[in-house]
Order: sequence, then C-alpha cells, then structure tokens
Amino acid sequence: MTEVNDKRLEYRRKRRKRKKRRRFIAIFLLLILAIGGYSVYQWYQAKSTAEEKQPKEEFEFHGAEETADNFNVLMMGDDSRGDEPARTDTIMIAHYDSSSKRPKIVSIMRDTYVEIPGHGYNKINAAYAIGGPDLLRETISHNFGVDLHYYAIVGFEGFVDVVNTIAPDGIEATVTPEMTQDKKALGIQLEEGTQKLNGEELLAYARFRHDEKSDFGRVQRQQEVIQKLTDKVKSVSTVTKLPELVGFAQGYIDTNVRTGLITSMAKDVVLGKTKEFETLRIPEDGSYEDVRYEGVGLALSIDVEHNAALMQDFLHDE
Repeated sequence: MTEVNDKRLEYRRKRRKRKKRRRFIAIFLLLILAIGGYSVYQWYQAKSTAEEKQPKEEFEFHGAEETADNFNVLMMGDDSRGDEPARTDTIMIAHYDSSSKRPKIVSIMRDTYVEIPGHGYNKINAAYAIGGPDLLRETISHNFGVDLHYYAIVGFEGFVDVVNTIAPDGIEATVTPEMTQDKKALGIQLEEGTQKLNGEELLAYARFRHDEKSDFGRVQRQQEVIQKLTDKVKSVSTVTKLPELVGFAQGYIDTNVRTGLITSMAKDVVLGKTKEFETLRIPEDGSYEDVRYEGVGLALSIDVEHNAALMQDFLHDE
C-alpha cells in the first residue's frame, strides 16, 4: 500500500512540474509575442509618421538579380527644390556581404565625365537629372562594369529627421572657419570648433564644399558622417529603437530594398557583427584631370578603364 501511495505522490509531483513548465513556456511565448507585436507597432508608427511628412515616390529601376550573399545599393542624395529639375550631389554605392559582414562604400564624384547611354557624354550626375535612378544605374554599369541591385534616395528632410532619431544628442564633428562663412549657401549658421551637430547642422556640414578641397572634401565628410551614424546605431541606447529606426528609414528614404534585407543588415550592425567600413573614392588620385567641355563646363576627365578595374576589385569579396 505504501508503495502505491509513493507512486501516486511521485506522479502528482511530475504533473505539477509539467504544469509549471508549460505555464513558464506559455508566459515566455506571450512575452515574445508582446515584444514582437510592440516592435511591429513601433515600426509601423515610425514608417507612417515619416510617410505623412514626406510622400513616397516609386521609381523605375531594373536592378540586377540579387545574389545569395551580397548586394549593391545605389545611394543618391536628392537636393531638388520646388519646380527645379531633380539633381543629386551625392552618388554612392553601398555594398554589403552577409558572410564577411564587411560594409563598403564607393563615392563617385558628381562631376565625373562619363558616357551616358543614349545621351552622349556629360557629368555623371546629369544621368539622374535626365532619367532618374535607372539611367544612373545604367550609366555606372556601362562605364564601370558594376551591377547594382537596389536604389535608395535620401532627401534633405529625410536626412535631418533620421539623424535626429538615431542621435537625439547630436553627432560630433569639427566645423572649420570656412564653414562658418557659408551661411547663404548652407542655409544655416555653423559655429567654429568641435561640437555635437543636430540633423540640420550635420547636413550643412556634409554638404559644404566652398574651400580648397571643394567636392573632394565634401565626399570625405559624407563618408565620415555615414561611419559616425553607423557607430551610433551600434550603441546600446539605440538597440531598443531598431524597429523604429527601420520604420523611419523606410518612411523617409525612397528605396526598393526589401524590408527583410534592411532588418537583417540593421540587426548585424546593432549586434556589433559588422566590421569597419571600407571606403573608396572614384576617381582615384592621379587618374583624372580638370577639363572644360563645351556645353558641360568644368568636369573630371578620368581614366575610365583604370577606375573601373579599381571599383570592381574593391567591391569583390574574397
């Protein structure tokens, strides 16, 4: 009889353990679902808020088929104003390899003189003005032999709001004396010295070009800003904002990059899996000269073959 009672007690203990275990698993799953639901809510709210302020525009873009491990995004900074023709003072190729976790940025000088398919020779940023992102994609592929899979267009307002969301306390940068004297062109008064800049100030800092380095200095600062923003995203205080940041990015940036791809890459950045940025500027020093062309003005006449090989080698992953 005692043996039977012992077995009953053992059976009841096991049932209680199973119930506790099931209860714990149920609570854990509910917690995960709640967090996931809140994350989706954050993403949706941020995306909707951004799209209300800046209506999205869809562009024709016949990008190359995405490979399993890596992709190239054509990044453009749109500085159109009112009824003026669309222009871009920023042309970059962002490359990411999900295996090596190494992000790369190629900056192409906007005054680079190239052949625009079907439109003769001109500065490369004219391709965007003539035919939007897809003609610019075709122009880069034609001259440099590089396939582009996606595009991303960032306007002034979008840049400012994304920066203020990622770094509400600002991003540290050093303002030179020349920058403080360019209020008319930049639309804002910058103060000299090393300081934290908000979104509007950082935009002016990245766009400045009225010194001896001209557009070359601007490209260097643009790469610097991207690196600093990426470092900020890696900070602990930003991890909880990931869904909101992805939503803001999609809301303020005209892009055809898939949400899953953006989230996956952002997760790698936030979790500190990515390596340091590698950067390249086209044209390379010593491979160009300033030439004035009729109907075009002063442009960068480059060694296309040399710079094409340089770009292809840089974007190639081991």
